[in-house]
Amino acid sequence: MTSRPKLSLVEPDAGASSDGRRRRGEDNRARIVAAMLEIVQSGEVAPSAEQVAVRADVGLRTVFRHFSDMDGLYREMSEVIEAEVRAIADQPFKAPDWRGRVLELVERRSMVFEKIGPFRRASDTFRHRSRFLGDDASRLVKALREILERVVGTQVDPPTLEALDLMLSFEAWSRLRREQGLAPERAQGVLAAAVRRLIG
Repeated sequence: MTSRPKLSLVEPDAGASSDGRRRRGEDNRARIVAAMLEIVQSGEVAPSAEQVAVRADVGLRTVFRHFSDMDGLYREMSEVIEAEVRAIADQPFKAPDWRGRVLELVERRSMVFEKIGPFRRASDTFRHRSRFLGDDASRLVKALREILERVVGTQVDPPTLEALDLMLSFEAWSRLRREQGLAPERAQGVLAAAVRRLIG
């Protein structure tokens, strides 16, 4: 009399196979996200699937499978960048007064904007295709405004606050860096000088 095969001998193998596929899928997606970030940071605002596949060392079909959820990829790219930016933004202020802290904001935002610049320019290219990218840009503007308001409190009048918000925006940094062609150090110096004149 032959005994039936036990289900317990089959289930672990099936589970292990499923776990392995899931891990490979997650690993491939992480490599695709990293590859997209590297390509975008090198200056390519619209990387092709072929470029990403080569950089990530995955098959073109794998890239197309993950590219079908572009908002998900943009979200993951944004999370990676946000973690890097938060490490800069969350540092405690050194200046004891609000004017000194506003000038510290100039320095911090110069570093942050230089880091996220390629990603922002790439996301602007595809914002019309992605609700997430539009919302992400709005969240950044709102977060930067809130930080500025906490720093200045009630020390400045509304027009001065609006002018500071403009000077400390990504758009102002991008204009100085790209359209006006200033090096990062010079762009930061220009903003710092303008802010000093504005706040006295």
